Amino acid sequence: MNRAEQLARLRDPAPFDVAVIGGGATGLGVALDAAARGFRVALVETVDFAKGTSSRATKLVHGGVRYLAQGDIGLVREALRERAMLLANAPHLAQPLAFVMPSYERFERAFYGAGLKMYDALAGRHGLGDTQFLSTPQTSALLPNLRAQGLKGGVKYWDGQFDDARLAVALARTAVSQGACVVNHCPATALLREGGKVRGLAARDSESGESFTLRADCVINATGVWVDTIRAMDAEPGAPQRAPMVAPSQGVHLVVDRRFLPGDHALLIPKTRDGRVLFAVPWMGKTILGTTDTPRDDLDTEPAPFREEVQLILDEAGRYLAQAPTRDDVRSVWVGLRPLVKPTQEDGADTKGMSREHVVLVGRSGLVTVTGGKWTTYRAMAEDVLQRCFDRKLLPPRPDSATAYLPLIGAPKRSAESLTQPPAEHLYGTEADNLRELPGAQRWLWRDGGGGLSEAMVRFAARFEMARTVEDVLARRSRLLFLDAAQAGAVAGDVATLLRDELGAAFDAAASAASFKTLAARYRHLP
Repeated sequence: MNRAEQLARLRDPAPFDVAVIGGGATGLGVALDAAARGFRVALVETVDFAKGTSSRATKLVHGGVRYLAQGDIGLVREALRERAMLLANAPHLAQPLAFVMPSYERFERAFYGAGLKMYDALAGRHGLGDTQFLSTPQTSALLPNLRAQGLKGGVKYWDGQFDDARLAVALARTAVSQGACVVNHCPATALLREGGKVRGLAARDSESGESFTLRADCVINATGVWVDTIRAMDAEPGAPQRAPMVAPSQGVHLVVDRRFLPGDHALLIPKTRDGRVLFAVPWMGKTILGTTDTPRDDLDTEPAPFREEVQLILDEAGRYLAQAPTRDDVRSVWVGLRPLVKPTQEDGADTKGMSREHVVLVGRSGLVTVTGGKWTTYRAMAEDVLQRCFDRKLLPPRPDSATAYLPLIGAPKRSAESLTQPPAEHLYGTEADNLRELPGAQRWLWRDGGGGLSEAMVRFAARFEMARTVEDVLARRSRLLFLDAAQAGAVAGDVATLLRDELGAAFDAAASAASFKTLAARYRHLP
């Protein structure tokens, strides 16, 4: 995934079939599906792949237990099927994870256990393991730091977890391998209109300032919570302002040391005192606590948590963990914005709400907008988007998608290493040997158990994963920013020096390191 080669393809005046705006889960999924079907595809991303919501998930690949409680059987069944495909296509980045739901009320275990048995039944052959009823000693053994007072057993069930940002990078690289042109740090600046129809877009390379004109019969707006910004570009002169499609909501996550959740089982509290769901998830040598669901009025690319959200998570964790984390124990705090969709029937538009919580809208101009949904069903969302393009004759129909059984770049047949372990070479799958051949494979910038961040990993990110800044490396190629913000800030200078060696003299190492250190301080700060 060489960026110079991708930019050269953008300069080619030949039109594309599909132009995608947005390099998150949805946009990358669409680009891969379209390229795999033989379309000529270009994708531009304003900052970096998965810079927004797609790198700030709770790291769960799940069918949606809460949707089952709401009676949405179709949604759950589809998500369980997609979960199985994702785990099979990227076993180095997405894996099964056992959850334990403790019971402190007399009938809780039977009630939730019955629902989870139904969850198993809906999964059918795509199931990851049988739900088990646990005794009190069994529950305590699987969750050693669980509060013992009042414990009446529990239920164990299976879902999945993943490395969201590295999965996004793998999608981008796989799309390129299928013929797509994919570029980060290249925002769309305008839509091209001919005869009232969108026929392409203008983009600008953030590094050089070079402008590009991409002509395409089908332009897809897949920018997550920011879709209304692109929709505003599509407004006709003098037309009234459109109602927004998205009302953002934020989810806060706190990362603490593994000692607060020893072992390889996640903790799920289905109903906290205020009716929320609380997760404690072992991930890459740490423990993720979350999450919240708080409305916001703004669309900051780096939203900050509210003090009450942080306190809520710590208070609820303290109710269930014998040794409870405090504010001083938080290694990193990060916030993801969720696009809560408000479908609108704009003048002349064709709006279709999907059963998977996402919405695909085709405007009068032919601009296709998709938002909502979740990581687990990104592949099915891409199929739906392209089907809408076929239905509206924006693209000629092609055979069904080939992505259901398309392994992503680096995917081994199976992975022997768990994502609950500290990050290491196993995250590179079949490319681990390539990583070891790079300079600095045994020189570590940061060490955690048997893993960490090596000089070779930084070089790999620059050479093969289109990392262009210190943040690209430490936030989304390595996940150190999300695991330990202070440690990430401490190695920023070393990473910048390596990137200058890889990217050349034009790379401003000092500025990139300074910018990242400011960001890392935000991830370390609790309001």
